[in-house]
Amino acid sequence: MNRSVPGEAPDSPDRAPAHVATRAPGVSVTRVDAAGIAVRTPFPARRVPAPRGSGHAADGAAEARSAEPPARLERRLRRAVGKAVTEFGMIGEGDRVMVCLSGGKDSYAMLDLLLHLQRVAPIGFELVAVNLDQKQPGFPAQVLPDYLAGLGVEHRIVTEDTYSIVREKIPLGQTTCGLCSRLRRGVLYRVAGELGATRIALGHHADDRLETLLLNLFHGGTIKSMPLKLHADDGRNVVIRPLAFCRERDLAAYAGHRAYPIIPCDLCGSQPNLQRQVMKAMLADWERQDPSRIASMLTALGNVVPSHLDDRTLYDFAAGARVVPPSVPPSANAVIAPGSAVE
Repeated sequence: MNRSVPGEAPDSPDRAPAHVATRAPGVSVTRVDAAGIAVRTPFPARRVPAPRGSGHAADGAAEARSAEPPARLERRLRRAVGKAVTEFGMIGEGDRVMVCLSGGKDSYAMLDLLLHLQRVAPIGFELVAVNLDQKQPGFPAQVLPDYLAGLGVEHRIVTEDTYSIVREKIPLGQTTCGLCSRLRRGVLYRVAGELGATRIALGHHADDRLETLLLNLFHGGTIKSMPLKLHADDGRNVVIRPLAFCRERDLAAYAGHRAYPIIPCDLCGSQPNLQRQVMKAMLADWERQDPSRIASMLTALGNVVPSHLDDRTLYDFAAGARVVPPSVPPSANAVIAPGSAVE
């Protein structure tokens, strides 16, 4: 008779045979001695090894990453941006890329990495940096113009008082992200047209994409993240996310090395009740338990199996085949081909 503990698999070569009494840690078991008398024998509690990626192991991995030489970190980030741009055809010959700068670490790093890509890519494209001054109280208006002028980068500072609109429309204590992002997106789309930009580059990174995936899964009832390349509904603008394969911690370390003049966001970044912050904390906890989880989730974003989900617009279950989407005409611009030297 199989005496495996409930919930465990049947006896296997790496588990004691079925005739040997099983036990829980620190509990006594009943055995029969040579005279046939039942004897209760205490057993000490077993030491359970720490789960992979927890405790000192996770701390050691974090310390090793934080001690990474700046030059190596920069190479990794450049490769990640090159991979995203080439594999998803983000930038083509003659494109004019509007790089959206908020004054945060991610957008500063994105501009730096795209400037490098511009120097080494086998195609020619232009960069123009744009910052939207939303008239937040105390916003240091000269920080970005001075920084960009020092780099010699073409730029434009756009002033739109979206802050007052958000404060007027959203009651105190409620999250402002939805309205703020819609207002900001409308302004940026308009400015892209005025500048003749063919691409709008946003600084969302890999962690942002996973947080969005979980937000949509838990609160939106949909499996959706942030697209690396998006053709906007207006039919004119193309949004790209060159940092899509970059981890936030790497961008933070890179920003520290580069000593960017960071401008804090008092409108959204300081809201403690954001569900996005909950998702961020959840992902951080998962990564502490097992560092491989985040890498696996990022891989899953590009490894979707429609036949194992329920969306009939993606899979024809009657025919047993994927639904073929309408063909999209290829871009007239040549893109950076996969495998091109862009590091």
